[in-house]
Amino acid sequence: MTDAFDISAVKGLKDKDAKAILVKDGYNELPSSKPRSILNIAFDVVREPMFLLLVAAGAIYLILGDVREALMLLSFVFVVMGITLYQERKTERVLEALRDLSSPRALVIRDGRQKRIPGREVVNGDMLVLSEGDRVPADSILLDTMGLQVDESLLTGESMPVSKKTGTLDDCMLRPGGDSLPCLYSGTLIVKGQGIAVVKAIGIDTEIGKIGKELKRITPEPTTLQVETGKIVKRLALLGITLCIIVIIVYGITRDDWLQGFLAGLTLAMATLPEEFSVVLTIFLALGAWRISRSNVLTRRIPAIETLGAATVLCVDKTGTITQNLMSVKTLTVGRDVFDLDKEQKSIPESFHEIVEFAILASQRDPFDPMEKAIKSLGESHLNNTEHLHKDWKLVREYPLSEELLALSHVWKSPHGSDYVIAAKGAPEAIADLCHFSNDRIRELESSIEGLADEGLRVIGVAKAHFSEPEFPGKQHDFTFEFLGLVGLSDPVKPLVHEAVKECNSAGVRVIMITGDYPGTARRIAEEIGLPWQDKIITGAELDMMTDEELLERISDVSIFARVLPEQKLRIVEALKHKDEVVAMTGDGVNDAPALRSAHIGIAMGGRGTDVAREAADLVLLDDDFSSIVAAVRLGRRIFDNLKKAMAYIFAVHVPIAGLSLIPVILGWPLVLMPVHIVFLELIIDPACSIIFEAEPEEENVMSRPPRNQADPLFGARTVLLSLLQGTSVLIIVMAIFSIAYMRGQGVADARALTFASLIVANLGLILTNRSWSRTIIGTIGTKNNALWWIIGGAVVFLALTIYTPFLRGLFHFTTLHPVDILISIAAGGIGILWFEILKVLNRKRKGSKG
Repeated sequence: MTDAFDISAVKGLKDKDAKAILVKDGYNELPSSKPRSILNIAFDVVREPMFLLLVAAGAIYLILGDVREALMLLSFVFVVMGITLYQERKTERVLEALRDLSSPRALVIRDGRQKRIPGREVVNGDMLVLSEGDRVPADSILLDTMGLQVDESLLTGESMPVSKKTGTLDDCMLRPGGDSLPCLYSGTLIVKGQGIAVVKAIGIDTEIGKIGKELKRITPEPTTLQVETGKIVKRLALLGITLCIIVIIVYGITRDDWLQGFLAGLTLAMATLPEEFSVVLTIFLALGAWRISRSNVLTRRIPAIETLGAATVLCVDKTGTITQNLMSVKTLTVGRDVFDLDKEQKSIPESFHEIVEFAILASQRDPFDPMEKAIKSLGESHLNNTEHLHKDWKLVREYPLSEELLALSHVWKSPHGSDYVIAAKGAPEAIADLCHFSNDRIRELESSIEGLADEGLRVIGVAKAHFSEPEFPGKQHDFTFEFLGLVGLSDPVKPLVHEAVKECNSAGVRVIMITGDYPGTARRIAEEIGLPWQDKIITGAELDMMTDEELLERISDVSIFARVLPEQKLRIVEALKHKDEVVAMTGDGVNDAPALRSAHIGIAMGGRGTDVAREAADLVLLDDDFSSIVAAVRLGRRIFDNLKKAMAYIFAVHVPIAGLSLIPVILGWPLVLMPVHIVFLELIIDPACSIIFEAEPEEENVMSRPPRNQADPLFGARTVLLSLLQGTSVLIIVMAIFSIAYMRGQGVADARALTFASLIVANLGLILTNRSWSRTIIGTIGTKNNALWWIIGGAVVFLALTIYTPFLRGLFHFTTLHPVDILISIAAGGIGILWFEILKVLNRKRKGSKG
């Protein structure tokens, strides 16, 4: 950027003025689909199979003349609708909150300070700071630029990026298309350079809004869990329909009562209908994304939640993720002289002033980069009131960093001198290249670099040049540079990283550190955070020389990649995937996007990452902290565990319900369960599987066991077998109670009441035992879960009302139960799940003996 528009002098809008403009003009967003209203949700509910079955059963009761039963069922319809509305609205609110979080970010200048805000809060008159990889948040006029190029294909269809020139505050927006315009358009992508722009139009007033182009997300493909659950639902629905038809035919033929046969068939259909599966999956994944966002990790793609618990490798950047990205200059090296700022309690010697002077000249006047901030801070504290700070010099040209040369140069003009002064800084190898070092000098430089890197320092080189010609050369190489020395910067490790790495080790998740720094720096950081690296490091140069086969052979036990370029990350990811690893990869730059896309879980940096990286990623790390990634892995495992428990509970609890609906029809006995009983059970089952299990805390061993195999289905053979055994054991107990009571001549109503009470107790027992598959009910009883006790308490109270209130007792076709009957019900419900509790104890003892 030229000095004609000094960024440090830009004040931008005042915060209070920006808020007033926001109130007046509204948010910077295009019209989008609104959240579903309560009426929309209610309309969806009335089309649900369970709702239609309840209405059909109510209609049959009306035909039979049983008005009370019909009204009871129809009243339950509204209760079920209320529960569904609550669940749906909760999910909608969570998704809306996540949409707000995922709004693109914009860097603006307000009150003289740069601050990052949601893109939707950008207002007319805001000053935007734009750089490579950013999405332009609003139509704006470019006030200053340094080689800015923009991809406008979104608006023009032209694939080639266009160059931009500077305009003025009074310029008006022009139609897009063509080079050398000062106009930037909302939604377009900065592919090169930097710039400062003033916002001229937002929302529907932007070019993209005027032409009516609506930016919608691509409809996501069904996730693995959704596909698997869909298959289960279809199979169970087919089974339910088949059994329903059989019951209607058998009942109608054997008892010559087709209406009652239809009622029995509808009861069985309601008992086997697996409508909870899809509801549970939706709620778990939506609330899971919300829970993960509370750990400062934003979920952009829901399948990432499924994959988190299966991650076997975390590939992470060092700077800003493992370290704090709060740099300070620690060491200066000029020739053979070294000055350590931590050890020396005195001013910087005169011989080191020049390297600090030119390091400042090679930085931005008002720096945003932590490294440049550290250099500026050093100069202000040690060179103030000296001739080495040049606030009156004019920046006339800047040569930016490039992939070919990792160094930049600033060309300055002194008001008192005739020559131009050039300051360069960058990777020491690049500065050595600019200074045309001999092989001997390069070897000497490498020795100095290695010494600084071994201290864990980030190292840059600094050089200077003078130029008197009127025309500037096209490349930095055409200046005659003089090498000034090296600057070593320290970047402390974040406080929670050591514990997070330790947690990964115990969880069987391998951590690989990828950095552009030197091997010595990476090695020192690895030792500090407890990263096991077995004295094996691969550098970017070595990576380029390796064949794919050699990389596959070595990558299994390498935990550090140093001096790696962003584009080399993709090769690392592909090699790990080839070794059947489930890979999570972090990245922040434009060049990181391919690796983020390729990884099973792409994780972009929210604080310092580019928009391109965020768009390519599955997750966005809002605080750029490694420990947040580990927290997300922990939550991913918990979500999958709880989802598995909820699905297993649904499967298990429907076995005795379906059995009690089917077996009496086949044996020619009176019906045990009627639609009203099924609805009562659903009032327990629905909130249990979607609220209780979702809120369950993690298992004790959640981060002390290996990652789950991604290929393992949610309903594996073991899970299905355990669910069937749980359900079948309960069915045997409750069926035995009904048959004994009915055969002994206690009457159908008495047998039904005793059986139903036992079924409710067994249902509550299934909830309690499935809360944890490793700890017993006694072990989990003290674990906080408020929803659990509300639902258990509600079930017990309502059961008591149906048994001891004459009106409800008549509707449920019960008789009053005596205290001994209640004890029998409690014992029967407990016996149904006793074997599973014993199995947990035996498993714990077996694992304990192995340990």
